This record gives sequence, C-alpha cells and structure tokens, in this order.
Amino acid sequence: MRVCFTSSSGGHFEQLLMLKSLFAEYDSFIVTEKTKYNQNFSEVPIYFTKQVNRQNVTYFIAFFYNVLFSFYIFGVKRPDIVVSTGVLSTIPLCLIAKLFRKKVIYIESFAKINSPTLTGRVMYKFADIFYVQWPEMLKVYPKAKYIGGIY
Repeated sequence: MRVCFTSSSGGHFEQLLMLKSLFAEYDSFIVTEKTKYNQNFSEVPIYFTKQVNRQNVTYFIAFFYNVLFSFYIFGVKRPDIVVSTGVLSTIPLCLIAKLFRKKVIYIESFAKINSPTLTGRVMYKFADIFYVQWPEMLKVYPKAKYIGGIY
C-alpha cells in the first residue's frame, strides 16, 4: 500500500514527522512545502510544493502551481492513502485523491483547541477519517475521532 504523507512547512511538518514510525510500514513518500529551512530527510522520498501564504500577493500563483504539481505527483506516485496534517498547500493533493476515490486522512492541528482551521473546515467535508488532538474539538467537528496529541 502506498501512502502519501503531506503537510505544509513548520509546525505542521513537525506534526507529520510524529508519524515517522508509519513511514517504514508502508511504501511512503512525503509532499511538503519547500522552504529555506528544509532539513535533509532521506528516509523516504520527499517532494516539494510552493510555500503558500494567503497574505502574499502571489498567493494564487503559488496555489495554482501546487494544484498542477499535485496532479503530477498523484499521477506519478498513485498513492492509495493521503495523510495530511494541513494546511493550505495540501488541499489540492487531498481533493485529487478524493477525485480518484482514494482514502484521505486528515489530522487537525495540535495548536487548535477550541476553533477550527480554515483547512480543517474544508477537509472535514472530504476526509474519510478526520482526527482531532483535543477532546474540545469534538464540539467543533462532531464526526471526528479524538486520538489525543500525536506528540
């Protein structure tokens, strides 16, 4: 089974790395944002999207690039499951996976205790399994599964 682990950079990527033990269990690869702070990570193949920040004027260009890149990666790697810890740059890959009837697992950010992320609100509608890391978030996402913190 091929699994795509995807996240944006920073804390979301750190959360994704908490799932590192799963990388070896499956034919895995990572899709994340390219930043100047990317670490060398050689345990599984890693592919980079453009960093997306809604505050930037070039936001739509980077997002459009990520949509095209996500189609390319999905077509080449053909994952059976996409696991995302968010956020915005991962939405295209998750929705493409749903388009091709693949399973999508979304893990809402550990940083959110009482309110949803924008990406979480979108992915709640599409994810096959939606995990939250705080019991308070079950009020926001009643159909989610509480798993505790992944840290």
